Amino acid sequence: MSATSRIGRGDVLRLLSAPDVGRFLAAVEARLEAEAGWSPGVVGGAARQTLAAGGKRLRPLLVHLSAPRAARGSDDVLRAAAAVELVHMASLVHDDVLDRADTRRGRPTVWATDGDHVAGMTGDYLYARAFAALAESGDAVAVAELAATSHALAQGEALQMMQAGHVETSTEQYLARCALKTGRLFACACRLGGRLGGLPDADVAALGEYGERLGLAFQVADDLLDCGGTPETTGKPLGTDLLSGTVTLPLLLAARSDQTVAAALAVPPPAWDVLPLLHRVAETGALDEAREAAHELVRGAERALERVHGDIDHDRLRAIARATVDRDS
Repeated sequence: MSATSRIGRGDVLRLLSAPDVGRFLAAVEARLEAEAGWSPGVVGGAARQTLAAGGKRLRPLLVHLSAPRAARGSDDVLRAAAAVELVHMASLVHDDVLDRADTRRGRPTVWATDGDHVAGMTGDYLYARAFAALAESGDAVAVAELAATSHALAQGEALQMMQAGHVETSTEQYLARCALKTGRLFACACRLGGRLGGLPDADVAALGEYGERLGLAFQVADDLLDCGGTPETTGKPLGTDLLSGTVTLPLLLAARSDQTVAAALAVPPPAWDVLPLLHRVAETGALDEAREAAHELVRGAERALERVHGDIDHDRLRAIARATVDRDS
């Protein structure tokens, strides 16, 4: 992406600080609190703990901005926004169990505080509340879309486990995993906003393509942050992918030219070796190569967005796409 086509952080903040966004996200937060607190007891408390950890709320925002302007205040769009965020929260709780993650966004995970069983039930509970929220729309196709997306998340997580430590994983195989694990939920958010807002099928399909490519770029950017971000802003230590043997684009690219990195990816190194290994990753030029791949995905997202003719907020969706790669958390 050329320097002239980039939008800076200040531009994004300005575009996203409009009153309609603030009101919508406040309404989403209230709905999330109601859904998390729907059941009393241990699991409800753990769900509220997960919610309190916060987040970008990017997926609900995509629902809002993908809906035509006249439909943005509708109950159905709000239901969809809460549902996709609840699915995202559920997947993170389950991921933390699988990864044995102590912290997320700088706070203890449910797995760390309450163990396997409570964390597993909390993720299941959040999934259930997501479908309950969206079912209120009465749109069976929308519910089926969210169900298919949830299935894709599970497939992506399974594929990540199967690819772990396999340095021969191709870029195409990595992207296929990311499409399932990340891209599909971004696509679902955009499609639900368009569908429940009343856009024609062609617009909904183009929004889905925008969302999937945006999600892929977002995942590559996350993988880059794990190699070269700062724990203070990302909320987690560097090198977690390397320690778990998770094959990511920057690590795979580095492994092609550095056998030490390849060996560490195949057999996870001790924690004290991680920072020197990440320095080797950076020296291969893999970070720049992966970042350019993410920028190309953003360009693809923008091209898809150009095919949407309905009265959606193209400018803010474009700004989100351009800010996805060059971020610090």
